[in-house]
Amino acid sequence: MKHFPKMDFLNFDMSKMKLGGFGASGSAEAEGKRAARAARMAAAMGRFQRRQADAFARWAEARDRPAEAAGSTTIDMEAPTSPDGAWTAPSPAAAPEQAAPGGADIAAAVMRTVRDSLAKGGIPSGGFAEGFAGGSVQPGKAAATVPEGARFEDRVFTAAGSRRYKVFVPSGYTGQALPVLLMLHGCTQNPDDFAAGTQMNRLAEEQTFLVAYPEQPQSANMQRCWNWYAAGDQARDGGEPALLAGIARAVVDEFSADPDRVYAAGLSAGGAAAAILAATYPDLFAAVGVHSGLACGSARDVASAFAAMKGQGGAPGRNRQAVPTIVFHGDVDRTVHPANGDQVVAQAMAVTGLAETVERGTSPGGVAYTRTVRSDGAGQARLEYWVLHGAGHAWSGGSPDGSFTEPRGPDASRAMVRFFLGHARGAAARP
Repeated sequence: MKHFPKMDFLNFDMSKMKLGGFGASGSAEAEGKRAARAARMAAAMGRFQRRQADAFARWAEARDRPAEAAGSTTIDMEAPTSPDGAWTAPSPAAAPEQAAPGGADIAAAVMRTVRDSLAKGGIPSGGFAEGFAGGSVQPGKAAATVPEGARFEDRVFTAAGSRRYKVFVPSGYTGQALPVLLMLHGCTQNPDDFAAGTQMNRLAEEQTFLVAYPEQPQSANMQRCWNWYAAGDQARDGGEPALLAGIARAVVDEFSADPDRVYAAGLSAGGAAAAILAATYPDLFAAVGVHSGLACGSARDVASAFAAMKGQGGAPGRNRQAVPTIVFHGDVDRTVHPANGDQVVAQAMAVTGLAETVERGTSPGGVAYTRTVRSDGAGQARLEYWVLHGAGHAWSGGSPDGSFTEPRGPDASRAMVRFFLGHARGAAARP
């Protein structure tokens, strides 16, 4: 049998390839054929890119078209079927209540990125992934309204890592020791978008407290999610919990705020991060709010995160130190299973002997809810749990000015502020 020499295809020089076979090329005829072939390939690629750009533009235009009526939307994408798979936007057929025409989900964000890249002169040299990871995506970004005399300013916190954040300072601030609320956005969101959707700045102006909005960059997570499922980001004095706690302390120091009235709240991945702060920094946060989130320890890696989001994860243990907690969760949430709301409540139940009251009602927008309150012997609410009937994965009572809100639901922002301002750390809880 004749043996052919071994070829190194990784280092093979295409310029030495003869179109009719292997061997020295060099001739003008061969060079002409190669040039013609390259021209045909370039023309074909140009036609493909134009068709692709047209399809993406039509899709993005349809996704961005204002909806006639507000509806619940999704914020996090569906998990891949394998650890190395791709995250995808939920299928409208699988989750009809989350596919409102005006929903700004991750698919629309990707489409906008591609459209913007094409408008600037073509697809990035590294492909779609490079354009998406490069920080150009600002899905659903809305300009947050700043009342006269108030401020909404950029900051950077650095300590074994860094994160940008924005801080809202109400016009009524004159140096007094105000409460501080840390607001943690969900996947694909940013501080401006989250502020616009939750309308928390409006409440801060009305009731005079400070609000800080940490921002998760794409360098830390492709979809801007807080890494609630990573073991290293669920412990004290390290990872994202240390950065978030550091931001809260930085705001207290800069504005001489009240260290006994520091709170955290978040949506989805941000809600899970708030639950982690309650478990890891009970000496800093006087109360937390978890909207459509998960309990601390519900996952330890990517694989277990998939199971937890589907409601198939194990039950995390209770926190060693109780932090008052308010929870909102839609009972038809197909992104983070409603069982996770129950687990957040169970984890926060470090206090025993609480009295329970249950209230059922309907918001002015028509969303039914069940509100369960557990109070201590002094009548102070330690736990408050809102189950939103028929609601999906969106901030209840939020404004359509921001992404991923359900304007028809009960006002989660106002309920959380009421709950928070009723709690302050005692002297025994101070570090």
